[in-house]
Amino acid sequence: MAWDFSTEPEFQTQLDWIRDFVDNTIIPLDLLCEGLDQAQLDTLWAPLKEEVKKRGLWAPHLGPEDGGQGMGQLKLAQIHEILGRHSMAPEMFGCQGPDSGNAELLAVGATEEQRKRWLEPLMRGDLRSSFSMTEPFTASSDPTEMTTRAIRDGDEWVIDGHKWFASNASVADFTLLFCITDPDAAPHQRASMIVVPKDTPGMTVVRDVGSMSHPHISEPGTLYDRIGGHSEVVYENCRVPLDHMIGEPGEGFLLSQKRLGGGRIHHAMRCIGQGQYAFEMMCERAASRQTKGRALGKMQMVQDMIAESYTQLETARLVVMRAAWAMDQGGDHGSSARTEISMIKYYVPKLTLEIIDRAIQIHGALGYTTDMPLEQMYRQGRALRIADGADEVHKQAMARQLLKNVEPVEGWPSEHLPTRRAEAEKRFGAQIAAVRGAKAAAE
Repeated sequence: MAWDFSTEPEFQTQLDWIRDFVDNTIIPLDLLCEGLDQAQLDTLWAPLKEEVKKRGLWAPHLGPEDGGQGMGQLKLAQIHEILGRHSMAPEMFGCQGPDSGNAELLAVGATEEQRKRWLEPLMRGDLRSSFSMTEPFTASSDPTEMTTRAIRDGDEWVIDGHKWFASNASVADFTLLFCITDPDAAPHQRASMIVVPKDTPGMTVVRDVGSMSHPHISEPGTLYDRIGGHSEVVYENCRVPLDHMIGEPGEGFLLSQKRLGGGRIHHAMRCIGQGQYAFEMMCERAASRQTKGRALGKMQMVQDMIAESYTQLETARLVVMRAAWAMDQGGDHGSSARTEISMIKYYVPKLTLEIIDRAIQIHGALGYTTDMPLEQMYRQGRALRIADGADEVHKQAMARQLLKNVEPVEGWPSEHLPTRRAEAEKRFGAQIAAVRGAKAAAE
């Protein structure tokens, strides 16, 4: 099946508008927003979101039946590459994490009543949500080891456990909580997905965890590059009604996978957007800065950096677009594109960090300062080699898929090497003999 990454003229017009909107409205506005609280930011952002809605670009990740635009992963990938130029841009388009992934999960798992209560206001932008899976004392690369429990008690679920890196939990209206409901079931049928509304007794947001990107964050709800932080949350005798479970008991793994495939494509394309932005700064610096009477761009080592970065960007863009195309063709939330999604998840953030690092190097001392956005881009980008599955986990997943249908062979060293002489003799012996005989006769 041939790949087709072509862009219709009408959609290209939309992409051009998005690029102009991000570069000339969102980025300049954000430069003036330091110190504003959430209410003030919401006031500033409201008219921007209305502009996006008027363009028919709001919440492009879900179909019209769920309140979105139904654009498909290929178009979403192109949108997210542009939105990746600034961390707040996805918020203005209603497709920011974790809300977009949570909406995808609710769209496939929620009942009609749950959709009205949580999905519809989430898609309108009236609510914010959190996704909570990672735990501080278990290996998060293996969700089967999670320990947070929900036990049924009459008409309620009673939740006890400890989570962290629960994105947006400190400012979210509700959390989608991954927790164990049947510890004796098969490993991938033990967990369920439960909605925990904010201010539920027994749910305590301890802090927004500081990180490389924001080392001084601690107060819950502190604003920085995203709406809320990556929170540490404790559940102690936290009770929610039974009807707050999304899907059936034991479907937590299945539902979590529904939200991750497309999200990883969007992450990768936003990385490319960051890399492209850094590349543009790199080229501008190379053309503008003089040393020893020549522009930096005339120096071979700088030219090498530019050529390497351009090649990486083009390569990364193609593999992500191919993954998006494969996902659109499969129509199965990423199951048919599992290998491609794992590949881009580990490959693209690594390349993006290399490009940003080169941009910092070409800018010299200026690139290391906060006068330029490069140092922040580098710190933020480092998280994606861990978030949504560490690089090593995705490499393992790729290898498993690639080896799944490979049959072992007997003998040494391999059937791909010329060790099958007897078989070859039967098939080609007469031809070889004839050729040798003809040569001997000629001599």
